[in-house]
Amino acid sequence: MAHASPSRNLALDVFRGLTLALMIVVNTPGGDTQYAQLEHAQWHGFTLTDLVFPSFLFVVGAAMRLSMKKFAGQDERVVLQRVFKRGALICLCGYLLSWFPFFTPGLELVPFGATRIMGVLQRIGLGYLAACLIVRYGGLRAAAVYAVAALLGYWWLLAHFGAHVGAHFGEYSLPGNAVRKLDLALFGAPHLYHGDGIPFDPEGVLSTLPSVVNVLAGYAAATWLERRGRTARAVAGLLACGLACLLLAHGWDTVFPINKKLWTSSFAVNTIGWDLLILAVLVSAIEIGGWRAGTGFFEVFGKNTLFIYILADVAVVVLARLHVGGFTLYRWLYQHLFLSWADPYLASLLFAVCYMLACWLVAYAMDRKRIYVKL
Repeated sequence: MAHASPSRNLALDVFRGLTLALMIVVNTPGGDTQYAQLEHAQWHGFTLTDLVFPSFLFVVGAAMRLSMKKFAGQDERVVLQRVFKRGALICLCGYLLSWFPFFTPGLELVPFGATRIMGVLQRIGLGYLAACLIVRYGGLRAAAVYAVAALLGYWWLLAHFGAHVGAHFGEYSLPGNAVRKLDLALFGAPHLYHGDGIPFDPEGVLSTLPSVVNVLAGYAAATWLERRGRTARAVAGLLACGLACLLLAHGWDTVFPINKKLWTSSFAVNTIGWDLLILAVLVSAIEIGGWRAGTGFFEVFGKNTLFIYILADVAVVVLARLHVGGFTLYRWLYQHLFLSWADPYLASLLFAVCYMLACWLVAYAMDRKRIYVKL
């Protein structure tokens, strides 16, 4: 735990905080009825919600540029220890979140055999580790080679090792895709996510390969801004690359559908395109134009991102375990404070926003005391 805030890039902090705020909102709806853009696409397709996690990876890569500069000139053993330790701790936090609250309502320990192995933080930890090693030993050239190889190779793997079940989805179906096949072979069904009706992990091992490209893209964008400066020309470069990615992604979508749960190559390129555009707008407004209105809100979130993400997840589980009047406390708060006077769509959104604001108050208190939790 640190008690002094390091020097930070304001646009990046705002981007990180904005991503965390939206992540909490989409993860904690009050009820089952939500606006379409606040839900993941059922399978193929793309919504605002589908952009949240890739953006998280993108800003991890952008922030990684700062840490890799600090590693320059340091002993190789020390650098590797720090990188592997951080990646492992993030993965461990993700696994413990999956296992939490560790005990059943009958106070029996939840067996290891019933816990999910992969998850959001696990993918962040693995993506960070892989991206660090790639740029540490190969720089941007190795990052570009990896990106091309991973995106094309992943396309080939899904096309050749998926089960052809159904004329429409083919090898990219939920039951027959290669991501699910590999995870079942490695972990077994009890260790996978079951939220889609069958054992299938949207953060699977195989689909982690293209997700590393999102991290590398963030690193490359931060490097571009560092070398070119916060100038209109640098922003124009980000915009041009972002638009090129979007064009490529939507062309690719015709043969390799944009799909968040499979993290298809077209999905990775599509989300990188949007993140480049968002970063360009933030840099232009904040660092070139001097815009500050409202940035403090997201900057607070951006300084304790991992801690607040874990807190938000843990608090939801606790609210779902406590009961009031025959309801879980989570459901009781939603029904009595929001659904009692608003329509289900609005009530669900307002609950999520208020929950996010409660998390922000914790982040604000930590920032006022200059407490920043880092791994």
